[in-house]
Amino acid sequence: MPYAIITGATQGIGKAVAEKLLSHGFSVAICARSHNDLHAVETEWKQRFPSAQIIAHRADLSVKQDVLSFARQVLERFPVIDVLVNNAGLFFPGTLIGEPEGHMETLMNVNFFSAYHLTRQVVPAMQKNKSGHIFNMCSVASLKAYPNGGAYGITKYALLGFSDNLRIELMPDNIKVTAICPGATQSRSWEGAGIPAERMMEANDVAEIVWSAYSLSAAANVETIVMRPIKGDI
Repeated sequence: MPYAIITGATQGIGKAVAEKLLSHGFSVAICARSHNDLHAVETEWKQRFPSAQIIAHRADLSVKQDVLSFARQVLERFPVIDVLVNNAGLFFPGTLIGEPEGHMETLMNVNFFSAYHLTRQVVPAMQKNKSGHIFNMCSVASLKAYPNGGAYGITKYALLGFSDNLRIELMPDNIKVTAICPGATQSRSWEGAGIPAERMMEANDVAEIVWSAYSLSAAANVETIVMRPIKGDI
């Protein structure tokens, strides 16, 4: 049985990716800040995927010790790690000069450092097996600055740079690193924005791309994937 870790998996893209992997026989470990969200998802998945092992761990990924605790729990219970999806993230529009004090630090901790710390804990297990696939959920904001992008855009630039450097570092270990850069995708982040649902991509679109990239032969890796709504960015 293959094993995956997915952060930010109680909703949106993370949940869709987890369900795609579960449907293909994976066991999964997820984390979130909300105990209620975790319990609801765990209950649902145990009914739909009874043969899967599911770890649902409460953690605030803006706190390094919570990230390390989550990693420790998973590595103690999963014999191998085949897939790591660093998906946890916060989105707030704003300007660098006008955003609240501490805003940059908060977004950097969640959007970048959670992936950095979790990856550093998980990679040794992958190196031991000389295999594994890491997906970092970046954004089209990783590729080009845009008005009102503020701290969010900078954190996503950092995550893409992390992905590119990590990929080079892990090539000798046969560990793949894929950066996914989606545009507007239906999620709680867009609730109340007044954008028609049909104007955005579906979370399952991203999940399908993750599965397609994972399903390639051992000799092939998709390095960076850019996805946008068919009518362009919002």
